[in-house]
Amino acid sequence: MTTTTLAVLVPVLPFLGAVAGLALGRTAPGFVRPLAVLPTLAAAVLAVLVAIRQGGNTVIEAATELTPTGSVPITLGVHIDGFAALVAVLVGVVASCVQIYSTGYLREDPRYPSYAALVSLFTAAMLLVVYSGDLMVLLVGWEIMGICSYFLVGHYWETPEARSASLKAFLVTKLGDVPFLFGLFALAADAGTFRIDGILSTVASGGLDHPTTVALLLLAGVAGKSAQFPLHTWLPDAMAGPTPVSALIHAATMVAAGVYFVARLLPVFAASAAAMTVLAVMAAVTMVGSALAALAQDDIKRVLAYSTIGQLGYMAGALAVGDRGAAVFHLLSHAAFKALLFLAAGAVIHAAGTNSLTAMSRMGGLAKRIPDAYWTMTVALLALAAIPPFAGFFSKEAVLVAAEHTALGDRAGVPAGAGWTVLVAGLLTALLTAAYALRLWLRTFRGRGPEAPHHGHQPIAMTAVLWILAIPSLGFGLSALVLDDWFDGEQLLPTLTTAVLGTGLAVAGGAVTYAVWRTLATRAVPPVATPHVAHPDADAGLVEAEALRLPHPAEDPADPGRALLGPLHGPAADGFHLDALYRKAFVRPVLGAASLVRFLDREVVDAYVSGAANTAKGLGWLVRRAQTGNAQTYLSALLAGSVVLAIAAVALANAFAGA
Repeated sequence: MTTTTLAVLVPVLPFLGAVAGLALGRTAPGFVRPLAVLPTLAAAVLAVLVAIRQGGNTVIEAATELTPTGSVPITLGVHIDGFAALVAVLVGVVASCVQIYSTGYLREDPRYPSYAALVSLFTAAMLLVVYSGDLMVLLVGWEIMGICSYFLVGHYWETPEARSASLKAFLVTKLGDVPFLFGLFALAADAGTFRIDGILSTVASGGLDHPTTVALLLLAGVAGKSAQFPLHTWLPDAMAGPTPVSALIHAATMVAAGVYFVARLLPVFAASAAAMTVLAVMAAVTMVGSALAALAQDDIKRVLAYSTIGQLGYMAGALAVGDRGAAVFHLLSHAAFKALLFLAAGAVIHAAGTNSLTAMSRMGGLAKRIPDAYWTMTVALLALAAIPPFAGFFSKEAVLVAAEHTALGDRAGVPAGAGWTVLVAGLLTALLTAAYALRLWLRTFRGRGPEAPHHGHQPIAMTAVLWILAIPSLGFGLSALVLDDWFDGEQLLPTLTTAVLGTGLAVAGGAVTYAVWRTLATRAVPPVATPHVAHPDADAGLVEAEALRLPHPAEDPADPGRALLGPLHGPAADGFHLDALYRKAFVRPVLGAASLVRFLDREVVDAYVSGAANTAKGLGWLVRRAQTGNAQTYLSALLAGSVVLAIAAVALANAFAGA
């Protein structure tokens, strides 16, 4: 079987699994779990075979015209370079882990069949984006991921949070997709093709007429999909969905798509210095702002959500300084430890027996109860904080090294200012990342909250996946020594300067956080829990009653984040009030315009329509009053009419005679 055929099967298998899962979910529930796991697992194996055959230093291309358009043709084909081969392996492995994990996490969920089918479709869409050789076909996968995220984030549709979060995710990403679509059209108009190889050839020959316009339009879509400032606000709210979905979105699909798209078409963006500068500023603001917000959150999943935004900022920063190898390397490394973080957080939530107990201030006694989640999350947090020799250290250092080279003028065609912007923001974010990572670990596993009821051991499907993902979280960074061919032949090893600065700042951030936590912990009084009795009429299938009713965490005195941030804590906890700003700037004007349109429709348009209807109705009433059905009345009216006509005729005759 040829490599191209194998590549085509990689997205097709999860798609077929999704179709079969939806078709058989009700009639043959016993097939749901195999149809969720096996096609995705097979796709991961085939992706590994494709990567081995591709070898990293060659490009596999195959295309056939999908349909005649009369202008720019649309082709169905594949374009597999080293980046595509590795990202496809990542998607297949993480999606397989999520599917296996979900068989235990959602084993009692009545909507598991539709959930599993949507996860498979989500996976197929991302694989289509990764392997596609035509931008219009890529756009199909891009949009399918958007609708899948809408349904999956809103899986718990009984809760208003899930409904609003799914709608927000859909609308915000669509807000970026509109200029993104225009950017694709403008790019194809300049290049004369939607094929990626043709576009790259056009850029190499200097044939792109409007590089800045095209790049900025495309960046709007990337900002929405990859949750970059200012279109990042949907991602923290998306935590209302099931935790495995969060792992999939944050690690292997959706948010990774924007970064991967820029890496695939980096020469298009590099053709415009203005676009690279905008990308660098966007990445810097995203990194620092999200790290500050993560340090102020009490919900464990929201901390991880803001962490994802910040790590995506690192990837965007690497792209802004022209190093797509460093960006994709961090994308792969981040996928391993961030998937592990979310799935371990899911184990914490599962151990508490309720999806609502996600506040770190309400956690206690978890380290001994769930040792698998405790140890694997510790590994993942060390990788997130970029502590050597964990994976995050090597990939984050690759980004900082790339920024350093650009800042010193070693990379032609990229503004040195972009390099300095990314480098300074990256180092500051390294300090903040270690601080919020240690804060999360301390408050989750060493917290003073009351111990939640014990809900039994974790299913083996969940704990096994945690240990599988712990392996790349620990050792994937060392792959930089052997994967040069898959990263354009570039060295991704750290340098002494950035290693000392980055690691030193991370250690300093962790040390200060630990010192503050120890000081506060000795002063704080543990919160007292009171039993909470669910309402007897509550539907157990739809309402998850909390086992404990606890004090609100907003004023938790043992929170080191509050002490470290000081007056910034309030704004950071609220995402720097961006949602409020958007409500005032966009939502309220739209609602006001809608109210005006409704008034005009009811009071003006409807007034004319209602007036015409009432006039006809009045005339009909008059006519109806004349039709009594009484013959004497008709004869009397006829006689009266005849008399009137006779009088009128005599009067007219006299008038003419007088004339």
